[in-house]
Amino acid sequence: SNFRNEQSATKMKIYFAGNNISASYLNDLYEIIKTEDFVINVISKSGTTTEPAIAFRYLKKQLILKYGEKEANNRIYVTTDKTKGELINQAKENNWPCLVIPDNIGGRYSVLTPVGLLPILVSGIQIENILLGTKQAQKDTMEINILKNNCYKYAGYRNLLLEKGYKIEFFVSYDPKLQYFQEWLKQLFGESEGKDGQGIFPSSLINTTDLHSLGQYIQDGPKNYFETVFKINKIKNDIYLENEKNNDGLDYLVGKSINEINNIALDATVIAHTNDNIPNMIFGFDEINEYNVGYLIFFFEKACAISAIISGVNPFNQPGVEAYKQKMFELLKK
Repeated sequence: SNFRNEQSATKMKIYFAGNNISASYLNDLYEIIKTEDFVINVISKSGTTTEPAIAFRYLKKQLILKYGEKEANNRIYVTTDKTKGELINQAKENNWPCLVIPDNIGGRYSVLTPVGLLPILVSGIQIENILLGTKQAQKDTMEINILKNNCYKYAGYRNLLLEKGYKIEFFVSYDPKLQYFQEWLKQLFGESEGKDGQGIFPSSLINTTDLHSLGQYIQDGPKNYFETVFKINKIKNDIYLENEKNNDGLDYLVGKSINEINNIALDATVIAHTNDNIPNMIFGFDEINEYNVGYLIFFFEKACAISAIISGVNPFNQPGVEAYKQKMFELLKK
């Protein structure tokens, strides 16, 4: 409720320390926030995961230096396990407010839990609309008839393509707003399916920008990849090109909107790629809004789990992630 009251007055800026270990990033981050009024939301199931624990240790120190220890404790919010772990012990000791990470939810599936919903809320996004989209996706993906269930069809097509030798999936958007949604998809599918020598390698493209870099490789490369394309039919505040006599050779575009031209570029690319034996699956939706993003999050979480099960691996563990951690602890003499 405190966050909701704050939200009614102003939107908060959200900065992420992330799962990296970078002194330069943390220094740059602090340079941005040191003159601002800030709080910390630390997210960790155990509290001892190296990357967030290092960031929290550093930022908590800066918080104490800025506000004093008593006020700093009023500015720390914890999202962690309900009963166990170092972070919940610290929270109880210092009276930090806590939100719970459900026991049976792994990090990559946690967007629709307090892990994701709190940052989404305080940034000014309507989580109610996200959850409405989620509920509709849940309903739609319960359809038993596979031919009427796009979630099941997508999971099935991915595995059929893998059997035919297509080992790489490019998630493709034509709007930079979807960049970090695509980054999440790479984690979701990579960590869920890449096991036992199996899995489709997830990658991403932001077109038309990447058509001028990776476009050559995709058009004329080895043809062991397919594309999952996001098509946005309309955007708010579209821009129409007018006849301005610029002598730039673009008079044939007068009267068209930029989004219309962008979607024509998308259609042309799909035609060019499919003509050259690159399979494409297209997800079309009206616009980028809370409802549609909520729908897509649930859709892909379920599709990823089903796809992994079809390929014979457990979508909810990540044994390979532990390998680097153990070697890192050895080298650090933990």
